[in-house]
Amino acid sequence: MAGGRSQEAQDHAPENGFTPLEQPVPRLLPRIDGSVLPSLGGFGRHQRQIVVLTWIPALFIGFSQFSDYFLLAQPNGACLRPLANESDWTAASAPLAVPGGANGTGGGLGDMCACKEWRLELQTGLSQNVVTKWNLVCDSAWKVHIAKFSLLVGSIFGYLVMGVMADWFGRHPVLILSVLFMLVFGLSVAFSVNVTMFSTLRFFEGFCLAGLALSLYVLRIELCLPAWRFSMTMVASFLMVGGQLLMPGVAALCRNWPHRDDWQVLQIVIISPFVLMLPYVWIFPESLRWLLATQQYRRAKPMMLNIARKNQVDTTTEPSGVLAELEQELHKRPQRTCIVKMMSTRNLWKNIVVLCVNSLTGYGIHHCFARSMLDPEAQPTALCHADYYTMAGIAVATCLAVCPAVGLMGRRGGLLTFMIITALASLLQLGLLNLIGKYSLRHDTVLRDSLNRKFSVAFSIIGMFSSHAVSTLSIFFCAEITPTVIRGGGLGLVLASAGFGMLTAPIMELHNQKGYFLHHVIFACCTLLCIICLLLLPEPRGQPLPESLADGETFTRQTLLHPGEQHLLLAKSDRDYSRVHDTPLHLSAAGSATVAAATALAAVPASYALATGGEVIGNRAIANGV
Repeated sequence: MAGGRSQEAQDHAPENGFTPLEQPVPRLLPRIDGSVLPSLGGFGRHQRQIVVLTWIPALFIGFSQFSDYFLLAQPNGACLRPLANESDWTAASAPLAVPGGANGTGGGLGDMCACKEWRLELQTGLSQNVVTKWNLVCDSAWKVHIAKFSLLVGSIFGYLVMGVMADWFGRHPVLILSVLFMLVFGLSVAFSVNVTMFSTLRFFEGFCLAGLALSLYVLRIELCLPAWRFSMTMVASFLMVGGQLLMPGVAALCRNWPHRDDWQVLQIVIISPFVLMLPYVWIFPESLRWLLATQQYRRAKPMMLNIARKNQVDTTTEPSGVLAELEQELHKRPQRTCIVKMMSTRNLWKNIVVLCVNSLTGYGIHHCFARSMLDPEAQPTALCHADYYTMAGIAVATCLAVCPAVGLMGRRGGLLTFMIITALASLLQLGLLNLIGKYSLRHDTVLRDSLNRKFSVAFSIIGMFSSHAVSTLSIFFCAEITPTVIRGGGLGLVLASAGFGMLTAPIMELHNQKGYFLHHVIFACCTLLCIICLLLLPEPRGQPLPESLADGETFTRQTLLHPGEQHLLLAKSDRDYSRVHDTPLHLSAAGSATVAAATALAAVPASYALATGGEVIGNRAIANGV
C-alpha cells in the first residue's frame, strides 16, 4: 500500500504550488558543524594545531600595521642655516618645532620654515626615519601623508581583491601568495631611494598584508566549531595588540646600527619574521569547509581521512554515514560563487551593508576620540609617547571587556551595547562641554577650561574603548553570518570599510585638522543610524556557520514571539462554517448580478425615494375614492 502511494505521488506532478508530503532524507555533507566535523573528532588535535599556526603571524601583522607611528613620525627640529640674515646667523639659534602637517604658508609657520638646513630629532626610539632622511617638513610635509595613504589604500584594495580570490581559488593559495609577495615588497621598502619609491612599495606591502590577514581570519573561523569560534579569534586579537605594545621596544633595539639607517633596520626586522611562514606551503591545509561548500569532494576526501587519523577517529566503523555519502557525491563538479551574487539575495546583502557601515563608523570615530584626547597645544610628537601607550592600553582593555560582554549578551547584544556607549560618549563630548562653558562658570575661565579638558579626556577614553569594540565585533559578526562560498568577499567588504574609516585620520591631518568638528558630528550621526540598523541583524551565537547563499538568506533575525505562540495572534471564532459549500459557476454569476442591482438601488438618494413613495400613495388614495 505504501509503495502504491509513493508511485502515485511520483506519477502526479505537484499542483498549485503544493509539494508531496514525502520529503527527501536530509544530506549530511552540507551540515558541516552538525555532522561532518563531529564525525571527524570535532575540535580535535588537528584543528587546534592549525589554529595555533594562525596565531603566530598575528604578532607580526601587529608590527606592520603600527609601523607608521615610527617610520613616519614627525620630529622636532632646530634651524641650522636660516634663509634670512645669513651673515648674522650664529650657532645659538633657538630650536624651532616643526608642525605636523604644516605646509609653510601663512603667518608664523612660514617664518619657522624659512630655513636651509635643519637638525631634526625624533622621540620615538629611532634616531632617523623617513621624515628625517629626506627632510619631509614644511613644504614637503604633504609627502608624509601620502606615504600614510599608501599603506591604507593598498590594504583597502587588498581586502577587496584577495577576498574575491579566496572565494574563487581557495584560502590556502591566497595565504601563500600574500606571504611571498609580502616578503618581496616589504624588504624592498627598506631599500627605497626616495619617498616616491617608498610610498609605491608601501602600497603593495599593504595589499599583501591585507590578503594575509584576511585569509588567516577566514581559515581560523572555518576551522572551529560554534563554541570555539569567538575565543580562538580573540586570542589572535590579543597577539595583534601585543605587537602594538612591543613595537616601541623593537624600534629602540634598531637604533644606531652601523652602515644602515634606523628605519631601514626596523623595516627589515618587522618583515623578516614572515619567513617563518614559508613552510605553510606544505604544513598548512586548505579549508575543508570551503572544499565541501564548493562541492570539491575529490579534494576533500583525502583531507577528511587525514583529519580523522590525526584526531584518532576510526573511519571503518563511522556510524554517521558522512564518508559513505561522500563516496556517492564524488562525481559532482565544483560550484564556486562570486560575491556579486550577493546582490540577488533579499536579506544577506542588507546584513553585510549594515556591518560595513558599523566598521566604517567605528574606525572613523575612533580617530575623532583620539584627536580629542590629545592636548591641543601639544606637539604631534607627543602621540608617540604616553598617548601611544594609552591607545594600546585601551585596545587591551577592549579585548578583555569584549569577551565577557559577548558571552553574556551575545554578538548582537554586545555590538549594540558598545555602539550605544560610543554614541553617548560622542554626543556628550560634542554637546555637554559647550553647555558647561555657556551656562556655568562664566567668570572663572581657568576652572571652566580645566573642567572641559577633563571631561573631554574622559569621554575620549570611553569613546575609544567602545569604538574599538564596535570595530572588532563588526568584523567577527560578518565572518559568522556570511556564507562560506562568499565569506572571503563579504569579510573583505567589511574590512575595506574599516580601512576607509582609518583613512579619515591622515585626511584630517593633511587638511591641518580643518573641519574636524564637522567630521566628528557626521560620525556621531552615523552611530545613531547604526543603533537602529543593528536591531535588524540575526544572532549567530551557538549557530552553525551558513555554507551556501540559501543558508545565509534564511539566517535572519528571530521573531519576538516563539514559534508556539504565534497562533495566539489569530482570534478564535465560534461560527460554524461546515455548511458552506462551493457555489456553482452559473449561480455565482446570478448572485453577483443580484448583489450589483441591490447596490445600485441602495445608492438612490433618500429624497428621491421619499418623493416617489409619496406619489404612489396619493394615486392609490384617489383610486380608492373613485
